[in-house]
Amino acid sequence: MTPVIRGIVYKIIAVSLFVAMAACIKAASDHVPPGQRVFFRSFFAIPVIILWLWWLGDLAHGLRTQHPLSHLWRGMFGSSAMGLRFTALGLLPLIEVTAIGYAGPLLTVIFAAIFLGERIRGFRITAVSVGLIGVLIVIWPRLTLLSNGFGQWEALGALMVLASAGFVAIAHVFIRKLTATEHTAAIAFYFALMTTLLSLLTLPFGWVWPQTDAWVQLVSAGVLGGIAQVVLTSSYKHAPASVVAPFEYVSMLIALTVGYVLFAEVPTTPMLLGAGLVVCAGLAVIYRERQLGKRSLLRTTITNT
Repeated sequence: MTPVIRGIVYKIIAVSLFVAMAACIKAASDHVPPGQRVFFRSFFAIPVIILWLWWLGDLAHGLRTQHPLSHLWRGMFGSSAMGLRFTALGLLPLIEVTAIGYAGPLLTVIFAAIFLGERIRGFRITAVSVGLIGVLIVIWPRLTLLSNGFGQWEALGALMVLASAGFVAIAHVFIRKLTATEHTAAIAFYFALMTTLLSLLTLPFGWVWPQTDAWVQLVSAGVLGGIAQVVLTSSYKHAPASVVAPFEYVSMLIALTVGYVLFAEVPTTPMLLGAGLVVCAGLAVIYRERQLGKRSLLRTTITNT
């Protein structure tokens, strides 16, 4: 198996594990409040990351950080995104949460231009606009029901996922800055640590002692999330980001299957249409990023020659 193929396989495995994690969180949503679900997801991911670093013999170096404040901000935005998304999983079908969540990478393009000064031209602006129209198509039926006085919880869930995507995009801006100096494992570890600590702030708002099934689901969510993060990191070590990134959208098919089999969820036509537009827009942005990366590499090579 070539390194590129191995990277693609790792990416698909990571995406599958993240969907399985989301399914565990959704299954526990009727019994455990969102803040407590965030705690389990984060806390039980920490040992996985530490064991991975220990196995690589990189434990001391992998956890060093030069920018603790950036990790703090990333943790605040990331934990907010996770809390909103986990709340929405209890209100909406898994496939719908997945589709709306794809707005995150699109919003990252906008926020990177605002906060990092990255230049975006007509192609990416068009792609992002199409993607956001797709998100609007997905959530519009929920908002229409809200205007008629029905489905207020589902509408709230859709808005929560959209807000979560916005927080994810801001967190990704911090990640872009952190990757210049920080070990990938350090970014994952301090995010899990910060999210664990921040989730404890919700303790006074009604944590419960989970039933046996919920215990299994919550612990599994944390372990699966940790393993998925490790496998995802490995995928980018074996293949360029521009090659493996498009396989993120395999999660759409997996979420569709898992939602139907485990939760008897049947997607609607607007949901599929909007999700299709978001996926096409995301692929277009990835394609453009790849082209710009090649041009940047060419300019660097010419300059250094």
